[in-house]
Amino acid sequence: MAKNFIKKYLPSPEKIKQQKILKLFGSLLHDGNLWHLNRKSARGAFAVGLFFAWMPIPFQMVASAAVAIPLRVNLPLSVALVWLTNPFTMPFLFYLSYVIGTIVLQTPVEHFAFEASWQWLQHSIATIGKPFMVGCLLMGIFSAIVGYFGIDWLWRLSVRKAQTKRKLKRNPKY
Repeated sequence: MAKNFIKKYLPSPEKIKQQKILKLFGSLLHDGNLWHLNRKSARGAFAVGLFFAWMPIPFQMVASAAVAIPLRVNLPLSVALVWLTNPFTMPFLFYLSYVIGTIVLQTPVEHFAFEASWQWLQHSIATIGKPFMVGCLLMGIFSAIVGYFGIDWLWRLSVRKAQTKRKLKRNPKY
């Protein structure tokens, strides 16, 4: 079942609550709905987590949690999905966002080489910043929509399979 599969890979509520940065939410973390996993909370968590995975901002997990709490979606799932963009996947995914942004804005693709300097950052924001941000926003929205409806569909499929399996177990002739 989808629920058991997801729970298998999620961090425990205690582990999430121990994160120092998330302590700023205080007693809001004690809402039971944030930790309950059902179809509604999972699809919302996928939308929130996948959206913030594409946002090139520091503290993506905090931003994801800040949106998940008032929406009352599964907090561990929304925070965990932010790690879709990690140090290994980030260069490819963010370059993809940049290319999509250039296509949408109909601007030429600028060739660049990364440098860890303030001057490079200022120059890059001026030249590639707008297409990059537009691409990240579009990919975030697209991923949120696909994640929302995709997990909803998978969850329903999983429930139907389990029901069919129970029917066959009760009545082998069926």
